[in-house]
Amino acid sequence: MANPNYQFEKRQRDLAKKKKQEEKRKQKLSAKAGAAEDGSGTGPEEVDGAGEAAGERPADDGTVEPAA
Repeated sequence: MANPNYQFEKRQRDLAKKKKQEEKRKQKLSAKAGAAEDGSGTGPEEVDGAGEAAGERPADDGTVEPAA
């Protein structure tokens, strides 16, 4: 009888989890972009600011500027 390869199984679970997280991230970005095109976009206080420090907001070119 063959021994189970637990490392392989764990790696497959981790890859599936990362793939699912990436799909969710892309869906959020596309929903955010779609809302911005509609003109009914959410304000910065409603958007998840992943990686942003308090008191800062992202600029249009992708850089972070201090909030005024």
